Amino acid sequence: MRLEPLGREHADELWQSAEGADLSFAYLRYGPFASESGLLEQVMELAGRADQPFWAVRPKSSDVAQGWLSLCDIYPADGAIEIGSIWFSPILQRTRAATEAIFLLMQYAMDELKYQRLVWRCVTVNQASMNAAIRYGFVPEGIWRGSAFAKGRRLDHAWHSILAAEWPARRAAIQAWLADENFDEHGSARSRLRPTPA
Repeated sequence: MRLEPLGREHADELWQSAEGADLSFAYLRYGPFASESGLLEQVMELAGRADQPFWAVRPKSSDVAQGWLSLCDIYPADGAIEIGSIWFSPILQRTRAATEAIFLLMQYAMDELKYQRLVWRCVTVNQASMNAAIRYGFVPEGIWRGSAFAKGRRLDHAWHSILAAEWPARRAAIQAWLADENFDEHGSARSRLRPTPA
């Protein structure tokens, strides 16, 4: 897959994946969208955030943008950065391309930008995101009670992190999982991506 800076040119393709996929927006502050124009307006707002860069996710298998993700809560002085505001369409979720998209952004933050702390934050009722944090190797840090209000609900946030000293082991584990030899002729993974043992 490829990560491309999110922009207007992705809206038509993203609408193909977002239309009728209302549940995929359940834990985001925005969406779902009743029309393509509503999605376009949101894409333009996200793409225009100067302090939160967004990328569209384009799997090579379809060559169609099927989601987005961002780097946020960026604190250069503290060496801390977060992967957040992730929306993957149902067709992209739980795929090799989805894992690669997250990994590329993790690698960009830790290897290229040289951040020392990478954060994964999600609402505790989003069990899929809670599971994903552990799968990628983020270490649970605790719960901020009632720290978010979205779509009429007050929610708790769970915090997870990977530190620079932990990153090489996680990078190697994810690279091994993404390797071609880990996938059979049908594209199914031969092994599961698991947390690095303590």
